[in-house]
Amino acid sequence: MLTREHRCGRSEEQEPEPGLSPKKAGIGRWLRNGCKWKMEEPEEPADGGQSLPPVYIYSPEYVSMCDSLAKVPKRASMVHSLIEAYALHKQMRIVKPKVASMEEMATFHTDAYLQHLQKVSQEGDDDHPDSIEYGLGYDCPATEGIFDYAAAVGGATITAAQCLIDGMCKIAINWSGGWHHAKKDEASGFCYLNDAVLGILRLRRKFDRILYVDLDLHHGDGVEDAFSFTSKVMTVSLHKFSPGFFPGTGDVSDVGLGKGRYYSVNVPIQDGIQDEKYYHICESFSQHMVLIMCWKSRQAAGQTAMSPTESSKSSTTSKVTFEDLKHLPKSRRWELPLLKAYCASPCWILYKLDLISSSLLPHEVGNWCPQS
Repeated sequence: MLTREHRCGRSEEQEPEPGLSPKKAGIGRWLRNGCKWKMEEPEEPADGGQSLPPVYIYSPEYVSMCDSLAKVPKRASMVHSLIEAYALHKQMRIVKPKVASMEEMATFHTDAYLQHLQKVSQEGDDDHPDSIEYGLGYDCPATEGIFDYAAAVGGATITAAQCLIDGMCKIAINWSGGWHHAKKDEASGFCYLNDAVLGILRLRRKFDRILYVDLDLHHGDGVEDAFSFTSKVMTVSLHKFSPGFFPGTGDVSDVGLGKGRYYSVNVPIQDGIQDEKYYHICESFSQHMVLIMCWKSRQAAGQTAMSPTESSKSSTTSKVTFEDLKHLPKSRRWELPLLKAYCASPCWILYKLDLISSSLLPHEVGNWCPQS
């Protein structure tokens, strides 16, 4: 049996500079002082960092492959149809995704898991005796072709990351990505491959520190586990947290391990929360997230903010999530590369694109916001 350290750990070379004790100062104050991340805002570039059009990872073959996932049938094509209906694809740079190789997927996932997934995918064998060990079953059935689907999604996010590395854009989008539950050797929560982790690992080839922001309904456990031992990737997850709710992790006390201690931040939310309280949490915390980003962009080669899977989070309303997303444009002022891997329903696309670039949408659409 692999331990948590063996399954997830990736300790790194450098500890953060010593400062105030996180326990004494509190996480917010520690972020401001303990890690020496400055609170000063850099000057906003004249063009807002928007001289380069966003990159849209797309091909008809990729959309068709993503449509094949039984848990979310045809969602990819619905998203693309909405983008086409408003001619938004004409204002973005379309880049055809590559398919992830076995070697690229193995930068995070174990060879044994990948080989088993490939085997059952080719055979369409959902009853293989070893599948339970790898998390293949009820929520992640081993259907025919599932390995090809996983490789396609992983490759799309890696392609988006490479576009940022190559300086092709400031923002890269994979609308069908953000499968954040998959573990090193285990499928989980409809996720067969953790493309978010693969994207972060690719970005780490150039960028020293990565900030991962997860606004999905569920805790981003797979990504947090992957980087729980390192100070090079800070994971932030806002999610529902209650007894019996999947995946059952992400308590406020889960802050990382070893060198990664206090580099995992969880904001667990219970049922019944109203917009005002939810927005207050997001507003106060997002200031820290933005400031973390701005400091490295000025002091080092550049830091990347990655904002995967965003979907409705509250059983009460959806309006609050749009309020959360209003913070995302702030990150554009720091000239930081943004990799956005979404697993989103079509009704979200227009509002997200307006936040990414206010020039993409007609005025009457850009001013629209869903009501609760």
